[in-house]
Amino acid sequence: MRGNNTILHIWAVEIKKGNFLGQGVDEPLSETGFKQAAAAGIFLNNVKFTHVFSSDLMRTKQTVRGILEKSKVCKDLTVKYDPRLRERKYGVAEGKALSELRAMAKAAGEECPVFTPPGGETLDQVKMRGKDFFDILCQLILREAGQNEQCSQGAPSNSLETSLAEIFPLGKTCAPESNSDSAAPGLVASVLVVSHGAYMKSLFNYFLTDLKCSLPTTLNKSEFMLVSPNTGISLFIINFEEGREVKPTVQCVCMYLQDHLNGVTDTH
Repeated sequence: MRGNNTILHIWAVEIKKGNFLGQGVDEPLSETGFKQAAAAGIFLNNVKFTHVFSSDLMRTKQTVRGILEKSKVCKDLTVKYDPRLRERKYGVAEGKALSELRAMAKAAGEECPVFTPPGGETLDQVKMRGKDFFDILCQLILREAGQNEQCSQGAPSNSLETSLAEIFPLGKTCAPESNSDSAAPGLVASVLVVSHGAYMKSLFNYFLTDLKCSLPTTLNKSEFMLVSPNTGISLFIINFEEGREVKPTVQCVCMYLQDHLNGVTDTH
């Protein structure tokens, strides 16, 4: 691998709907959802992704296709559909409104989102799914980087950095806090992950609490734990130190970005 560090960009695009669809209600995107996916794709169309992962539910499959169709550089990249990226399972509450879930929680003497509906997943179970996916992803990237100094798609790392510069910095809210010494030389992958609101919230909580993720100065911990808007875009930089059995360091560059949704109106 080049340099002393291996750096991985994770772009997380979140998908959610008004009711708790969970895993059992596998509905397609609405007309607005297709517009939002296309808008996200236009916004990211110059980003050189090396890997794309998506939940295997219909709404995320349609979203990731909508994003890649707009790409200028990786339109034909193979998507890996992973059931570990599915939304939290809400059991008997799937397909119901938030008010009904809250009523169930109140009847059980609990509050959302800690409450687990009958047949649903606990927050710890969702977190472990996210941790498992992240660990496997890190192992994959490190293994590929060890096999080849170039990125998995054959492009040098500065190509990834150049594509990133097309979008960032977008201003003070998204400017990376890392110094110039930690940038391009070790960048080996730029990974797009398309998943769901409650799942991603749990994964980000793992980044924050277990991996001590650093946050932009404009973002506080309470904002970090909100649920993203539809197609909200979050970007993390993952840094590995070669030859050391330590947890990766995680830096949040931006959280729940929705600039691409300006002008996209809700259609019923």
